[in-house]
Amino acid sequence: MAKKTKTPTPPSAKSASAPQINIGIGEKDRKAIADGLSKLLADTYTLYLTTHNFHWNVTGPMFNTLHQMFMLQYTELWNAVDPVAERIRSLGFAAPGSYAQFGALASIKDAPATPPKAMDMVRILVTGHEAVARTARSIFPLADKAGDEPTADLLTQRLTVHEQTAWMLRSLLEE
Repeated sequence: MAKKTKTPTPPSAKSASAPQINIGIGEKDRKAIADGLSKLLADTYTLYLTTHNFHWNVTGPMFNTLHQMFMLQYTELWNAVDPVAERIRSLGFAAPGSYAQFGALASIKDAPATPPKAMDMVRILVTGHEAVARTARSIFPLADKAGDEPTADLLTQRLTVHEQTAWMLRSLLEE
């Protein structure tokens, strides 16, 4: 004789919805951190686009060096956007993802319409990496206040990359 299985009761409308986020950080703090990370995401994506643009359009005696360097940098930036966006989602908020949203949130200007000279590209990227570092650093007090160690860790990683990249680019400008 076949064993009788109990038919599960359909979940109520209330139990079918996602549970409230309860990660030990209040909604107000999560929102403030997510807003800061949204700016970081916009800056990172804008810098990614600029760096990729410069990779395509660099010319001159340092073409090969800069072409390769820019490729490494835009690849790193591309790989950085996902963890930032996923941290925003982990905090319970939607990550910005349109050019309009990035344009409104970014502290970095878009790349010039006409490709600049190679060393001007380097200067623009130095400024961009320093701006992203400032944006990342501005979120630390919010993460610290909320005890948000995962965000603080992400910010530390991003700061390390942007400060080091700015230094390496600045070194190309020294005589």
